[in-house]
Amino acid sequence: MIKIWTDGAEAGFLERRREQLREHGTTFVYMPQAPPERAVSVTMPVRLQSWDAATGLAPIFEMNLPEGMLRERLRLAFAKATGNFGDYDLLTVVGRSQLGRLRYSGIEDSLDDGVPFQSVDEILAGRGGSDLFRYLIDRFAPVSGISGVQPKVLVRDETAFGETTPGAKPRLSQSYRGATHIAKLWEANEFPQLAANEYFCLRAAQRCGLDVPPFRLAEDGLALVIDRFDLRSDGSYRGFEDFCVLNARSTAEKYRGSYETAIMKRFQQFANSPYVFADMEKLFTLIALNCAIRNGDAHLKNFSILYDDVLGEARLAPVYDLVTTTAYLTQDRMALTMDGGTEWPAAKKLRAFGETRMTGSPARIRQILERISNALTETAVELDAYRRAKPEFAAIGARMIEAWETGRRDSLGSP
Repeated sequence: MIKIWTDGAEAGFLERRREQLREHGTTFVYMPQAPPERAVSVTMPVRLQSWDAATGLAPIFEMNLPEGMLRERLRLAFAKATGNFGDYDLLTVVGRSQLGRLRYSGIEDSLDDGVPFQSVDEILAGRGGSDLFRYLIDRFAPVSGISGVQPKVLVRDETAFGETTPGAKPRLSQSYRGATHIAKLWEANEFPQLAANEYFCLRAAQRCGLDVPPFRLAEDGLALVIDRFDLRSDGSYRGFEDFCVLNARSTAEKYRGSYETAIMKRFQQFANSPYVFADMEKLFTLIALNCAIRNGDAHLKNFSILYDDVLGEARLAPVYDLVTTTAYLTQDRMALTMDGGTEWPAAKKLRAFGETRMTGSPARIRQILERISNALTETAVELDAYRRAKPEFAAIGARMIEAWETGRRDSLGSP
């Protein structure tokens, strides 16, 4: 049995459901007299009746489980001892240091969110090359509750707890023991230069006026380090839920749905904010940007909401996991459907999508698409300069520029 905590307080218990010694799903029950604000998700309010998942975990508990190579590393490390290593078992390993306001512990344990120290400057300086990659994975995998196929680890940077420049204010108090940053890595033989790819896509998002957390690219291009945007200065966490959770879908179903219903309509249902129209405009901008940069991985888990109170306002979360996938998969398509298909939309279709789903005027939609086009043009200059200075990035950089030019012309309608 696993004890689940929200905002540092006990919320309830999660247990396997078994039938004839075969694991089928899980059951979550709130603690007696749990107040409404202890809810684990905007989709799972406090109630006496249990919340049951017929198979695996409820989406909110599965949301931040590692995927891909990081998950496989953990499976190999623990499967021999446990005899089995499903989602429930993975949660028992990484849950105590998972990203966000939900934390997990043993039934009799107190909350322990300690993460080892790691200098972010060391990662950014690129000292150690591939050896640093293996070191970070081996050291931080068991304390990295964060989703995604790309290798990511949660690290705690020493400089977040003291003055880094004269007169500077520390980001966090010395008592904070959780992760301060996300270090995103890549395997050179799989998706080369992925960190630099994402770096320039995020730069374009910044120029579009979207909310992007602070991010830095390592000197050798082997890692991208991003500040946690769910972390408050006092060490507490804001609520964070992706659109798999909002659509009651498992991670395996992250490519199921449409941008019209599973993203735009679903956000309106949960926004509960006076800023809903401004956020809808940002959401449309993000979807249009994904089309323009040819990001075929803009699935349900790559859009999220952020809130201070599970019963209060929810806003669109900052941008993350933004890449040009066609630089590797030349025939890649959209992750979700638009107007019934996954082909990259023509400008006419994208404008119609904005006018009907964002309810924006034709003039406003044109302004947004022009802003995205200008952002890509400006960022492409920066990208090209980096490509010329870094021969190892030359091929990927050239493919990105070509993809952006195609996206500007075909999806944004820019000359």
